[in-house]
Amino acid sequence: MAGIFKAYDVRGIVPDQLNEDIARDIGRAFSVLLQDSPAKKPNTVVVGRDMRSHSPGILEALVDGLTSSGVDVLDCGLCTTPFNYFAVGHLGVAGGVQVTASHNAAKYNGLKFSLEGARPVSGDGGIPEMERRVLAGDLPTGTQRGSRQEIDLWPQYGEHLLPFLEDTARPLKVVVDAANGMGSVYRDLLEQAGIELIPLYFELDGSFPNHEANPLNLDNLKDLCAKVKETGADLGVSFDGDADRAAFVDELGVPVGSDIMTALIAGRLLPKRKGAVVYDIRSSRSVAEYISAAGGDPVLERVGHSFIKATMRRLDAIFGGELAGHYYFRENYFADSSLLAVFHVFNLLRDEQKPFSEVTAPLLSYAKSPEINFEVEDKQGAMDGLVQRYVTGAGGDLSRLDGIRVDFDDWWFNVRPSNTEPLLRLVLEATTATVLEQRQAELIGLLGVPE
Repeated sequence: MAGIFKAYDVRGIVPDQLNEDIARDIGRAFSVLLQDSPAKKPNTVVVGRDMRSHSPGILEALVDGLTSSGVDVLDCGLCTTPFNYFAVGHLGVAGGVQVTASHNAAKYNGLKFSLEGARPVSGDGGIPEMERRVLAGDLPTGTQRGSRQEIDLWPQYGEHLLPFLEDTARPLKVVVDAANGMGSVYRDLLEQAGIELIPLYFELDGSFPNHEANPLNLDNLKDLCAKVKETGADLGVSFDGDADRAAFVDELGVPVGSDIMTALIAGRLLPKRKGAVVYDIRSSRSVAEYISAAGGDPVLERVGHSFIKATMRRLDAIFGGELAGHYYFRENYFADSSLLAVFHVFNLLRDEQKPFSEVTAPLLSYAKSPEINFEVEDKQGAMDGLVQRYVTGAGGDLSRLDGIRVDFDDWWFNVRPSNTEPLLRLVLEATTATVLEQRQAELIGLLGVPE
């Protein structure tokens, strides 16, 4: 059980780290977080699961733990994580739990939690409390067992999302890679979006036989990029395992950074509803520039959905995005919706009536690295050394919003400790490819061999 309680969820190898007994205890511990809930249905929780072979057993044990604590359960069955968030908000229940390990390998499983209004449960809130209770055996038992009901909200989900599509008269040819994960359940909604759908790996298979379900790793986009070029598609879309993230590929088969997509979607929304747009610290400088030019208020935030969502709620922001491919919408309970992001990209391309690569070109004026990972024993010491060199020694502007970010006129870098793995993560950007190459080599020399 050690180490399965993460910053944003519970995740571990089945059955050594996470099994049905532990899932049952976690269900009982989660019920404590529902006390005094302001929800319309304060003693009710939505549950759902992904396609992994052990997800049905984990779900059954979770439900047993919840109902034994007196909590009523609405079971959505096989669904995506964004669908679970929608169900929590739409039904006005006290919380939700999704059984999934997202993009992790087949041997993993996990649980993602939310509270009333699809508010996240995270490492600075309820997850440590659940961990404490599970480890101590301090688990409640209800005076009366809760009920369980299977529900079908897919018609309501379509009614929620499809109205965001605008003119569907212009046909789009779209390759969608579901990576044998939960994105395949979006097939009907995608076909209702007025596109010619070319599906890749839509067979649900938690062993991920074709490639891992992590679109942040560019190796996992190779098949999608090749299929886009082969078919002459207008764009490609890749979902991760639980379909809460989406990555995009242009008509040339070139991946588009999710920070660039955040800017483009924001630019599409802002003419109709002015306000703040929240983006993460790893994003290109072009993101803030583009949002400002579109009349929005760009707000920089640290990495992590709980931080982005909290800032969005505080500011009543219209939209938020992360480099990992998460997109958050005010009209969607400030929660993730990969499919809503896809629909807005369809709207954008139909409006622009030009190739995707031409739409993204104005935002690609900087040279930017991917996220580079380093296994570093003394993370804080390494970051302190970089501050000494680049701030104290070279006069860079320092932000400690998330790890360290140091800005110069012609380049910047961010180094932050991973919230989920024993790693330091580096991203940097420069005004030219030459400066980027020089500074990247310099930083790698200081941090060690990349993972």
